[in-house]
Amino acid sequence: MRTEPDPEPGTGPKAVAVSEPEKPEGPDGPVGSAGPEGSPEPGGKGERRLGSRAPRFIRSSRTLHMSWQAGVFLVGLAVVAAGAAMLVLPGPGWVVIFAGMAIWATEFVWAQLVLRWTKRKVKAAARKALDPRVRRRNMILTATGCVIIAAGLGYYVWEFGFRMPWETGA
Repeated sequence: MRTEPDPEPGTGPKAVAVSEPEKPEGPDGPVGSAGPEGSPEPGGKGERRLGSRAPRFIRSSRTLHMSWQAGVFLVGLAVVAAGAAMLVLPGPGWVVIFAGMAIWATEFVWAQLVLRWTKRKVKAAARKALDPRVRRRNMILTATGCVIIAAGLGYYVWEFGFRMPWETGA
């Protein structure tokens, strides 16, 4: 609290409450603050600190650390490129891409932030999908779709019989 002179003469100084300046917001909450419940990790809830996960002896030498980061980047790039190829070829493309991002996240803060954002979005989507109202709606839509498909198949069998369109009967 600090005091300021009152604008009206003869009434004396008044106590004025001064609020703390707001801390800048980062992607995981206020910058420079501990997580919720006093946890030391940013964002709380077991999130690890941002930065390199390289062994201490590698981080102690700048040249060795830069070489380590280049190696991690190239390995991650190869995995992400393989995942991107699997988007059009047979294979688990998105899983491999996220595995490459996890490799990058061992060294690069930007990849750690992308993975944290992705985890939050996936958890929110799972929470939303498990909502009873959403589940009920999805079940009703699925049942309605099955009825429409069954009606279409029934009409086809009634109109054309069990003969397939590519069977010419010759």
